[in-house]
Amino acid sequence: MINYVLVAHLLGAAVWTGGHLILAIVILPRVLKSRDISSLITFESQFEKIGMPALILQILTGLWMAHSLLPDLSTWFALTNDISLLISLKLILLFTTFLIALHARFRVIPTLRPETLNWFAAHIFSVTALSVGFVIVGSLFRTGLS
Repeated sequence: MINYVLVAHLLGAAVWTGGHLILAIVILPRVLKSRDISSLITFESQFEKIGMPALILQILTGLWMAHSLLPDLSTWFALTNDISLLISLKLILLFTTFLIALHARFRVIPTLRPETLNWFAAHIFSVTALSVGFVIVGSLFRTGLS
């Protein structure tokens, strides 16, 4: 069963991280140069339809796998072994992503104009870096910390 859950988790990660990399590397530089936010808004509205379900899938499968590795939730933050450290790092990345996404959704996007584009770009780069961080930390479950 864990193999199926892992595959679902990895597919969610491919969509979430890949979408943010496309946004940060392909779309955002063009938008920053032209200051035309319409293509950014179009991408965001389209990506949200698959990106958010992918993120939810990652959260659910990630929690399931963490629980299967360390069934006692109190050990997730014990930092006494590699697994608890990695679970803690993943949860910190998730919490940070959540805070940035909330701020972007409710404070930045509603007031998005060409003049405020750089602030939104900082949010995009931050979430993209966190997404890559998820992938790196996730790989360490298999390869180990050393």
